[in-house]
Amino acid sequence: MPPTPETPPRDCPLCPRLAGFRADNRAKFPDWHNAPVRCFGELDGRLLIVGLAPGLRGANRTGRPFTGDYAGRLLYDSLLAFGFAIGRYEERPDDGLSLRDCRIVNAVRCVPPENKPLPAEIATCNQFLASEIAAMHNLRAILALGVVAHQAVLRAHGLKQGFAKFAHGATHRLPNDIVLADSFHVSRYNTSTRRLTPAMFEAVVAFLKHHLTSAVSPAPDFSA
Repeated sequence: MPPTPETPPRDCPLCPRLAGFRADNRAKFPDWHNAPVRCFGELDGRLLIVGLAPGLRGANRTGRPFTGDYAGRLLYDSLLAFGFAIGRYEERPDDGLSLRDCRIVNAVRCVPPENKPLPAEIATCNQFLASEIAAMHNLRAILALGVVAHQAVLRAHGLKQGFAKFAHGATHRLPNDIVLADSFHVSRYNTSTRRLTPAMFEAVVAFLKHHLTSAVSPAPDFSA
């Protein structure tokens, strides 16, 4: 039977800078989540979506990944469109939205100052990502939102960064036969500057849906 994934405790002390920032936010916003954000979705899902870190007024406030700020809109709308979610996303954890055949996690579980985790913090938190991946016994595909998430997935698999280069729309076959697909992050900056359009993101999600519902090998790199 697959192991239960390891999760950081509410007062995780492993990253002093993040712990201090968390304490400051608890004093300022005592009714917010202000703790490591747990995964959302089915542990027996075949798709794992990996983001960067909780947003200050998003997941750090609500306690659910990509919930409460702009980044969740494109993500959850796309998951709903392709059958990876049911219900309606209303930017709050009690909106009734549920995921189907997928799970969402962040490379770093605690909100970082200015949304920028340090390399040491990403490395420290990687043990929890590795534990999630090991516990997902049906896992067939991972969607990395941004280069940090991409690199964190490689680290969680014990792979060197040169194993696979990040590029939007790129797909890679990991040694355990899991497909890693890359997308630019669904951040407000990326979408407002049109670096990432809804059509671009939906193309990646569509590929993953096709991959999970067929027995074919991953499509060639379509990042161009």
